[in-house]
Amino acid sequence: MKRAFDIAFAIAGLTATAPLLLLMAFSIWLQDRHNPFYIAPRVGRHGRRFRMIKLRTMIVGADKTGVCSTSADDRRVTAVGHFIRRYKLDELTQLVNVLLGDMSVVGPRPNVESDTSTYTPAERGLLAVRPGITDLSSIVFADEAEILRGSTDPDGDYVLLIRPWKSRLGLIYIRHSSLALDFAIIGLTLLAVKGRSRALEGVAAILRRLGADPVLVQVSRRTDPLTPARLPEHDLSVSGDPMPVDIAQPTLAIVPIKSSGARENVATFKHRSAARVASLPETRRL
Repeated sequence: MKRAFDIAFAIAGLTATAPLLLLMAFSIWLQDRHNPFYIAPRVGRHGRRFRMIKLRTMIVGADKTGVCSTSADDRRVTAVGHFIRRYKLDELTQLVNVLLGDMSVVGPRPNVESDTSTYTPAERGLLAVRPGITDLSSIVFADEAEILRGSTDPDGDYVLLIRPWKSRLGLIYIRHSSLALDFAIIGLTLLAVKGRSRALEGVAAILRRLGADPVLVQVSRRTDPLTPARLPEHDLSVSGDPMPVDIAQPTLAIVPIKSSGARENVATFKHRSAARVASLPETRRL
């Protein structure tokens, strides 16, 4: 049933957005006379590699820098690319991947191999389903580039500030996957374009209904500064289990970090002691 919905949605979506995609592709080509599409290697269901199709938003050869995460002030992003990223137009071409069976409309976002190779046992559960164009984390972290603005280590800050929560949101989705949930996520994704705060409250409401950990629900509202968190390591597949929050790692002591601007270097976190973490008040442990 989900696959039939994916195919129907992809055909309708590509038909409706074809003129816009052609205009964007021409604009990209016009700025530097290079291929307007970027084929991004990603890891999909069961660890199978596939080629994700995106509108190119960066300079040619940007992927050769070795940096996977993109901040709002990333100099690799072109002028046209900033506009495309602002409205997430580069995701529309992934409807082709949906038709090919590489992706679904809704599902955990696909990651690069350098990320999936470091997945924890729990995170490997993200590879049990087709990756999606949108999911709960796409709404919660739609401002990922702004979160990483000013970072001297975007990949490191991504792992500390964003990936732990994205992984938990993806695992929650997989545990409770249904067409009804897919429709709700698609609706909230569209709502986020006009009113992100309402969309975030919608995500929080879904998480509460699904019995998610209160800490995850609060993070999904994005009303507080993001803080470093431990990657999920335990099996989250058993319905009703509380979302595990492990504070054993000394690298993850909680320190307030603003969603933009300068933030502590990742190396600082790596030198925090386990005693410092244990001494934090219960409400400030992750």
